[in-house]
Amino acid sequence: MRTDDFWAVIDRATASRPASPAEVAERAVAELATHDPEEIVAWGRHLDKVLAASGTEDLWAAAYLINSGADEAGFDAFRGWLIAHGRKAVAAAVREPDVLANVVAIKAAAETGAVFEAEEVLGIAARAYERATGEPLPAGDRPRTRPAVADLWDFDNEDEMRRRLPRLSALFLEPPD
Repeated sequence: MRTDDFWAVIDRATASRPASPAEVAERAVAELATHDPEEIVAWGRHLDKVLAASGTEDLWAAAYLINSGADEAGFDAFRGWLIAHGRKAVAAAVREPDVLANVVAIKAAAETGAVFEAEEVLGIAARAYERATGEPLPAGDRPRTRPAVADLWDFDNEDEMRRRLPRLSALFLEPPD
């Protein structure tokens, strides 16, 4: 499966602008479940590649700011939410995480406290494989998809957060004294 084929599944799942990432995930599961099991496994490998490519410190910091904290599972779920918004959204956020400050829903979250997570997107391949075969998705070697927590800069350091993510910091942090 090519990268374009991976994203085509997401594109079709978002074609009529579903109400939630959970609906995107369900549509993608339904489509993938009609494919050969090997193709479903390959789709899951591409998902791992997207997670590895998006597993940057500054994107994790952005998720931490936006969601009022993000442990490893929270960062993964945030990236699931991002993947449900398509290839361009992921590419833009990986290239410059601070661009997320331009997303209307994220701007609103500064006031509402909304949290952006879609764990169900991360399970698309496993659910599709099980639906297609009645068996669990075969375990395989997975790439590292995020930095080790011990290697991260201190996301509670507001000065560093403002330096690295100025637009998101303006939305989510109190003004400096």
